[in-house]
Amino acid sequence: MARGLAAVLAPADLTIVVNVGDDARIYGVLVAADLDTVTYTLAGIAGPRGWGIGGDTHVVMDHLTTIGVDTYFQLGDRDLAHCLARTAFLDDGGTLSGFTRDSTRRYGIACSVLPASDDPIRTKIVTAAGDLLDFQDYFVRRNQRDAVARVEYHGATTAVPAPGVLDAIVAADVIIIAPSNPPLSIWPMLAMPALQEAVAGHPRVVAVSPLIAGKAVKGPLVEVMTGLGLEPSSAGIVAAYDGVLDGLAIDRADAASQDQLSVSGLPVLVADTLIAEQEAATRLAAELLTFATAIAGKQASDAE
Repeated sequence: MARGLAAVLAPADLTIVVNVGDDARIYGVLVAADLDTVTYTLAGIAGPRGWGIGGDTHVVMDHLTTIGVDTYFQLGDRDLAHCLARTAFLDDGGTLSGFTRDSTRRYGIACSVLPASDDPIRTKIVTAAGDLLDFQDYFVRRNQRDAVARVEYHGATTAVPAPGVLDAIVAADVIIIAPSNPPLSIWPMLAMPALQEAVAGHPRVVAVSPLIAGKAVKGPLVEVMTGLGLEPSSAGIVAAYDGVLDGLAIDRADAASQDQLSVSGLPVLVADTLIAEQEAATRLAAELLTFATAIAGKQASDAE
């Protein structure tokens, strides 16, 4: 979604705020999985599976395995170098947002990419068996096989948004929530009271449903929503963002739910939301901006 918006907006008009709940210290370095995925994607160097750097080597991981280290979390050599640089920057007193600003510029990314917070927020998974798991243990080491009973966001209530985040939200013509897993990728950001208040108070917040024909493109979205008592449907996505949304984009395969959502007064855009390719992402981004303009027009008309 970030790649599509970057193709249709001037760099000064786009700010991308990224989840930090997945961040973790692994092999002694700070891995910021979501920030790095966004960075590598916008830089055009992302790996074919959507994470890491394409064509990266794994000499360090191979050697760690040889000497008996558990390398369940794979980092390519260039990816590891990026994480090493970030860790050194932070250890020298720098901030996560400062490193992200500098690194995105080095990668030639013109728009603004911001971590949701410079403060540590850590997503924790409470399983149906009662275990409390670090996010990467649940997601990578255990391959999302545990039933999820609750998701916690440690540090979120005392964390503050990174510099520029609230200003970007307040100044934005529209906030677009990308088609991510709400409890795992979006709720960690909204768990910060100041960010939640800013987003909920914005007049044009549009989410793109991550469901297509009631299923996730990838990841444990359906299982997580079901475990948390949310229906894996368009209505369930609306419920996941209760009190936040002013519009929802759904895939054509879920068009049957449009009437149900429209009855509730929520504007709905039906579009092709599978956007793995640049052309599809650019097309959807343009449609979302047109949709947001229509919402703004209706709001102005209703106000009159």
